[in-house]
Amino acid sequence: MGLVKVSNIRVYAHHGCLGEETIIGSDYRVDVAVSANLKSASVSDQLSETVDYVHINRLVKEEMAIPSKLLEHVAQRIINRILDEIEIVKRVKVGVTKMNPPIGGDVEGVTIVLKSKR
Repeated sequence: MGLVKVSNIRVYAHHGCLGEETIIGSDYRVDVAVSANLKSASVSDQLSETVDYVHINRLVKEEMAIPSKLLEHVAQRIINRILDEIEIVKRVKVGVTKMNPPIGGDVEGVTIVLKSKR
């Protein structure tokens, strides 16, 4: 088993429960870690036998472009896409961070983390 991480995917998106959040938008960070059997790829040196992190980056950006009230909803959609589209993945962990959330305090970010497996 191996681990592929795509860290600190930065996107500007329109998520939140407040009306102005969905209009104005804000900065987000997404971190993805997937477990898969990478033994064949380590021997063959073939992209087709591993997890393509370009694919992960693309689907994260596509899902983040769809406005949602809750970060949990966005993270679950990302997980579903990864499991649906990348067959080699056995486990997935997704963290979505809203940078500088409007919570009336000096907070760098708020992060939710969801995990799933086949």
